[in-house]
Amino acid sequence: MTAAEEKPARLISGPGMLLVWFYGVMVVGAVSRSAYQIGTEFDRAPLAYVLSAVAGVVYGFITYTLVRGGETARRAALVCCAAELAGVLLVGTWTLVDRSAFPDSTVWSYYGAGYVFIPVLLPVSALYWLRKARNTVKR
Repeated sequence: MTAAEEKPARLISGPGMLLVWFYGVMVVGAVSRSAYQIGTEFDRAPLAYVLSAVAGVVYGFITYTLVRGGETARRAALVCCAAELAGVLLVGTWTLVDRSAFPDSTVWSYYGAGYVFIPVLLPVSALYWLRKARNTVKR
């Protein structure tokens, strides 16, 4: 194998590096927030805190796939970003329709308003970047 075949094509060049940075920040924010809330006040809003933990895991996986690179990682990130966007839209709408279901907010509540709407903008940006990167990643 040549060196080009052994090392996957990078997904973090240019705007991809900014995505990795934002996803990394979101991992730290979501995981630390949910770990604290699950550890100290789980009985108050278990659904909200578990959803924040799930968001943190999703962010971590997307960060990993972006750093890993290659076509398989790009496809996995596409699927995960689409699922993330669906989750943000579902939870965001749910928090608007039934406020009593969430006594405390999640990362995705109100479409990520508590996180300056980054949770809804990030997957849209990532999906765009990953579709564009398809042309640069070798199959």
